[in-house]
Amino acid sequence: MVGMTEPAPARDLFKGRHFDQGVIVLCVRWYLSFKLSSRDLVQMMSERGIVLAHTTILLGATLRA
Repeated sequence: MVGMTEPAPARDLFKGRHFDQGVIVLCVRWYLSFKLSSRDLVQMMSERGIVLAHTTILLGATLRA
């Protein structure tokens, strides 16, 4: 199709990020699947010892779309 480009490889989407790709993908999956807020996910991750900002999850969701 005209104007469409090849999607970027997943490893390129996570270059320069402070968190492991798996953490971001898991949060985005839960965010999109279970109607959890990004702040709910931040709290869930902090209970598991992972401290991140809600904007990290929102950015991951934007990159995935």
